[in-house]
Amino acid sequence: MADLKILIVDDSSAARRFIASRLASRGSYIREAADGEEALTLIEKDQSFDLILTDIDMPRIDGIQLCKKLKADPATQSIPVIMISNFDSDEDVEKGFRAGASAYISKAEVKERLLRTIDDTLSQSDFRNGKQILVVEDSEAIRRLVCGHLARSGFEVLDAADGEEAVEKLKASRPDLILSDITMPVMDGLQLLKAIKRDPRTAGIPFVVMSVHKERRYMHHMVEHGAASYLVKPFKLDELIILIDRILSDQFQLILKEKERVTQERDMLLASITSLINALEARDTCTKGHSLTVAQIVTGMATFTEASEEEIERLTIGAKLHDVGKIGIRDEILFKKGRLTEKEYEIIKTHPVVGAAILESIPGLAAMLPMVLHHHERYDGTGYPAGLKGNDIPFWARMIAVADTFDAMIGNRPYRKGRSFNEVLDTIREVNGTQLCPECVEIFFDWISKNEPKVLSCKFDE
Repeated sequence: MADLKILIVDDSSAARRFIASRLASRGSYIREAADGEEALTLIEKDQSFDLILTDIDMPRIDGIQLCKKLKADPATQSIPVIMISNFDSDEDVEKGFRAGASAYISKAEVKERLLRTIDDTLSQSDFRNGKQILVVEDSEAIRRLVCGHLARSGFEVLDAADGEEAVEKLKASRPDLILSDITMPVMDGLQLLKAIKRDPRTAGIPFVVMSVHKERRYMHHMVEHGAASYLVKPFKLDELIILIDRILSDQFQLILKEKERVTQERDMLLASITSLINALEARDTCTKGHSLTVAQIVTGMATFTEASEEEIERLTIGAKLHDVGKIGIRDEILFKKGRLTEKEYEIIKTHPVVGAAILESIPGLAAMLPMVLHHHERYDGTGYPAGLKGNDIPFWARMIAVADTFDAMIGNRPYRKGRSFNEVLDTIREVNGTQLCPECVEIFFDWISKNEPKVLSCKFDE
């Protein structure tokens, strides 16, 4: 709750102070208003409040009216509102929720429930933020009512008057859930559901049916065709929100579990492939540890860019795997003591393509494929396998090329002795702009300037 901006609205200064004191330990930024009118003035000046806590019974504009006004304005409708009141009958609570409140607390329970309710409300608000619902309904009045309540509850909303219009909107958007009537002109709900399930891009979107009692048999039929659930009209809008939250939460958990499964499978395959690369490099003292060293260098270089942690992680993996295609090169060529013939060199040049082919079947490695495939392209366009030039070469592949060149030159090879540290740096300067990308070379030297003692003592002191 730290750094949150919270507005407390209550005509009792003692009540405001008490609520503020309960929030003091969380480090939140607190503003206060004595009634709904004063609150609206504050909000008009600054709409960046994360949460509003409001009493109900207040002069001028009460809490119910305040909540309705906030939820009617697109600029403020996503701000969660918690009502805190002495009036805690079922009717009062119902009024609060109908107005768009996220939660309701009796003043007698503030001490015990306030912090927990705020945490739950903000967590729910974060969960709904960015979630998009497509409402498909031919009745304009019902469509407007449902869309308005969904928007006030924090969802993004798309709407369509029939199935055909919905299909058109799905070409440009992929909502998190589809809420659809059954009986509609042009394309009804069942036809829409079948069309959605046929399309691999939309087949996984949860589909909720809403219709009247007499269409129950159609609703069951739609569930058989893949609908996630159904609501019978007339239904309470709060019931709709509860159902959507549950379905999206279940869907979210399924996505997380699937992502975890794919990640585990990817990591196991990566571990196996990395072991193969290590075993391959270990057979030749000249190349032992090369891929790991390149990964360490390029990861260090990435810290001098604006790359995110996720991008750096992908870059590290791509660098570790950049020579995986050498697994497919015959030993007599790969470990040849003398210089390669032209024909042998052409075979060596296939390793980026072979490497990309090995990795393309592994889920989650799509971002690493350009690094593996293009790390031997040259900035002047004379590299391989595609002869890409300049900025047409993927940026991370250009980064790996610098690190790869550095480690290849400084290490011994069967046909030559490794060069000295300063000789390698001079050569990198010489090929800057021809073989290597100037931007990446600059980043490399920034990294070297900060890490030269470490580099010299740990690896490059032959």
